[in-house]
Amino acid sequence: MRAAAAASFRLAPAANPSHGRASPTTSCSLKPAPTAWPSRLFTLARRAPVARASLGISHDKGSEVSGADDVGQNDLLIVGPGVLGRIVAEKWQKEHPGCKVYGQTASTNHHSELTDLGIIPSLKGATISQKVPYVIFCAPPSGSDDYPGDVRLAASNWSGEGSFLFTSSTALYDCSDNMMCNEDCPSVPIGRSPRTDVLLKVENVVLEAGGCVLRLAGLYKIDRGAHVFWLRKGTLDTRPDHIINQIHYEDAASLAIAIMKKRLRSQIFLGCDNKPLSRQEIMDAVNRSGKFDTKFEGFTGTDGPLGKRMENSKTRAEIGWEPQYPSFTEFLGLGS
Repeated sequence: MRAAAAASFRLAPAANPSHGRASPTTSCSLKPAPTAWPSRLFTLARRAPVARASLGISHDKGSEVSGADDVGQNDLLIVGPGVLGRIVAEKWQKEHPGCKVYGQTASTNHHSELTDLGIIPSLKGATISQKVPYVIFCAPPSGSDDYPGDVRLAASNWSGEGSFLFTSSTALYDCSDNMMCNEDCPSVPIGRSPRTDVLLKVENVVLEAGGCVLRLAGLYKIDRGAHVFWLRKGTLDTRPDHIINQIHYEDAASLAIAIMKKRLRSQIFLGCDNKPLSRQEIMDAVNRSGKFDTKFEGFTGTDGPLGKRMENSKTRAEIGWEPQYPSFTEFLGLGS
């Protein structure tokens, strides 16, 4: 779920996180997914500016981007270094000191920021002088005239040695009515909606190239996420019992990195906190937290579609990953 661009309310100082619930009702039909198995600003520690000239960067679309040295075994290309991508970059750089991290964007508006963060910026459409071992694609389809083509170009910059990861959406799981849904639930069929069609097609491009897919639940942090959008609205004419699945930006980034480090091929993974909450539960937690200066008034709807309860135990077991924030309520410091 996309958050509003900026909150119109003031946030109280954030506290250290310290449970949400997931009470299963009914279960979706668990069966193997189709063969082709088959959503960002963050305050980071500022790095000393890097001279663009020393990196051999050209900002012209379609140009070649070259680093000062040969490609390293841990070099990473991030297509779409927004909120999630920048967190991935920060964590990756900490784990792999001395590596080069490239960031491809749709415009040059934030290139100075990226350079200050130690990311070598370039425009979408540029190619890397040497293919890199790790690529993560986390740019949204909005604003792209050819999303599958953008992903193919990203794949063409991948050496095939490390990992190619595409961040997708849990909206692709064909499950509703607040039922349980995990990695084995089928995907929605092609033709249901343009939004899901484009993601399904791109997932196939990734999987055919040997890359992996990470289907993420709703991303959030203190000033971004569904709760921010709803808090700005005050009231919404939508039903309060619709189930929402979430994952903190930090956890989404750590899961993405854990998957890439496994160097797996053509698999789909699921990213969520395993503590789905209703819209009402989310906003009750927001109101109780004391971290926001405004209160949410309520949901007034009585009908409309319900959601699903995402559960990713299989992903956690295979990747060996657990979230830092086990639930939205614990993130807000409300405990179990």
